[in-house]
Amino acid sequence: MAVKIRLKRMGAKKTPFYRIVVADSRSPRDGKVIEQLGTYNPLKNPAEIKIDEEATLKRLATGAQPTDTVRNILSKSGIMEKFHNQKQGK
Repeated sequence: MAVKIRLKRMGAKKTPFYRIVVADSRSPRDGKVIEQLGTYNPLKNPAEIKIDEEATLKRLATGAQPTDTVRNILSKSGIMEKFHNQKQGK
């Protein structure tokens, strides 16, 4: 089972709000999720990002692959750098 960390769209029409979730890569975008890791609100200026850092690092360590957009969000919040350092043993 390939597990992805991706965005699940919420909110009303023309006002998107996203949840950062862990899901099977074969499930639909807004379908069944394994775990919710955080939220992303692009309408705020600057964009509002709330992520459970510990759970995200755990999921990355067990092999979950983030999508390109989620990878950028995690990089902005500093989690990808921590994961890289953790992986290198620093």
